[in-house]
Amino acid sequence: MIEERLKELGLELPAAVKPVYEYVPVVIHGGVAYVSGQLPKSGDDVRHKGKVGAEVSLEAAQDDARLCVLHALACLRQALNGDLGRLERILKVTGFVASAPGFNDQPKVIDAASKLLGQLLGEDGRHARSAVGVFELPRNTPVEIEFIVAVRS
Repeated sequence: MIEERLKELGLELPAAVKPVYEYVPVVIHGGVAYVSGQLPKSGDDVRHKGKVGAEVSLEAAQDDARLCVLHALACLRQALNGDLGRLERILKVTGFVASAPGFNDQPKVIDAASKLLGQLLGEDGRHARSAVGVFELPRNTPVEIEFIVAVRS
């Protein structure tokens, strides 16, 4: 279903990104998958750099949030041996937004990710969520998103 919806929306999952540091992209335990924070990478670097509300526009940050979703799904697909049909429900999304002083629209940034998950999974894409403003993120990216997902055996 997810793969079909991606095609209908004109989207494609990127290759799963290999970690640079000492962690794994996805840990599955007890029917729950924990997806490490995903950056909006394009090639070997992040697509935009800087803080939202200064160097990065709200719209660009929303695009980055959607790209984070695609990267997370790519990592999940790899962890589930290519079978995204095992994805049962998105339980929790935590979005981090590198924010310029005075920028407080973090929920609008992460809404882009939430909306895409809803488009892809319907009711199973609706989730609990946190949208957190932070001073800095890795690689000077404006957005990082992590997931907790229920998966079938």
